[in-house]
Amino acid sequence: QVQLVESGGGLVQAGGSLRLSCVVSGRTVSSMVMDWFRQAPGKDREFVARIIGSSGTYYADSMKGRFDISDDNAKNTVYLQMNTLKHEETAVNYCASEGIWGQGTQVTVSS
Repeated sequence: QVQLVESGGGLVQAGGSLRLSCVVSGRTVSSMVMDWFRQAPGKDREFVARIIGSSGTYYADSMKGRFDISDDNAKNTVYLQMNTLKHEETAVNYCASEGIWGQGTQVTVSS
C-alpha cells in the first residue's frame, strides 16, 4: 500500500523560501509520477509541479523559475523547493501520485 507523508511547511515571510518533503512508502519514487498541488483558503486545489523519475519535471507557469521539484531515490522522497514566496501562496500543499494523496502541509507566507 502506497503512503505519502508531507512535511516542511511553516511560516515564512514574503520573499522567503521553504523546502517541502514527501516521504513515499510502499513503492519506489523512481517508478512513480509524483505531483505537488496546493489549495489556498476559499480556492480550488491547483497543480504546482510534477516529476517523472529521470524523464523530466514540469511546473505551473507561475512557479517556473521559482520552484524546483526533485527526488532522492535513496531516501524515497520527493522535494519541493519554493523560493521568493508570495503572501497569496499561503496554502495547504499536498503530495500526490496516481490518485493517492498525502495529508498536506500548511505553508503560511506573511506579508
